[in-house]
This record gives sequence, structure tokens and C-alpha cells, in this order.
Amino acid sequence: MQITDTAVSLTVEDTDTSAAFLRRHFGYTEQMSADGFVSLGHPGGGVNVVYLRRGLEVLPEEQRHRTADGVALAFVVGDIAAEERRLREEGVAITLPLREEPWGEKLFQVTDPNGVVVELVEWVKR
Repeated sequence: MQITDTAVSLTVEDTDTSAAFLRRHFGYTEQMSADGFVSLGHPGGGVNVVYLRRGLEVLPEEQRHRTADGVALAFVVGDIAAEERRLREEGVAITLPLREEPWGEKLFQVTDPNGVVVELVEWVKR
């Protein structure tokens, strides 16, 4: 198997608000969209993000009305303190304050308007 790209697909109530959140605060760009569907990519690479509106018939019946609850998008960054400051200055609520874990991970979380958790991570060299 040759994998040519990677995307995560998240089901949300309002695709436009989640897409706007990633575009405004994380530099994603819209690749394509239709009613109930938005595909985003990042100019720096990494994972593409697809948002599907809850109830969309393209989803299997047993998944059609579930949302991205309990899922976090995690982005590894180089200067987590600067990113936390930037997001605060942009008016984004920090839903999990900056912390350092014993295994060498600094992280904090924000939450988009649909409840999708976005976690920023920096690995600490020990």
C-alpha cells in the first residue's frame, strides 16, 4: 500500500465554524467544500482536516448522528509558550492551561465552537 496523503475526518454540527476556527487561528486553508463538507490543508504540511456535518447521508447510519466528542487534534509546535500567548491575544479561550507532563511533553488545549479540542504540544528535550 502506498499512502499519498493523510486526513482526519470529524463530524460536527456546523462545518463552517470549525473550518473558520482552523483557518483563522492555525493557518489552514480550504481545499474544497460543499454543503455539509469542508476539507482543509495546511501549507506547512501535516494532517489534512475534513469536517462533515452531523446527519450527512454519506456517513454510515450508525455514525451519522455522532459527533467528534472525545477526539483531539494535536499539533506539535516549536515554541508552545509563544503559541499560547498568540492564541490568548487573538481571544481564544484556553480550555486546558499550559502544563508539563513528567514524560517530557508541554501542552495546552483550546476548543473550537463545535467542541472539537485542539491540543498544542511541544516535546521537551531531557
